[in-house]
Amino acid sequence: MLTTSSDQPARLHFGPNSFRVLRTGRFVPCAVTGEPIPLEALRYWSVEHQEAYASCEIATRRLTGAA
Repeated sequence: MLTTSSDQPARLHFGPNSFRVLRTGRFVPCAVTGEPIPLEALRYWSVEHQEAYASCEIATRRLTGAA
């Protein structure tokens, strides 16, 4: 089966104010829930852990150790 970049998650490098696309794709998985996050909707990530989060609640839980 032929796959396209839209079928695969993007690989990103997270910076303090933005991210850089290292491998093209349309989404990244949430580090906690695994749900796909479209790149245009990605708002929460950790520079230290290089992880993406689906919501501010999930990010807060993960970064405070409650997840």
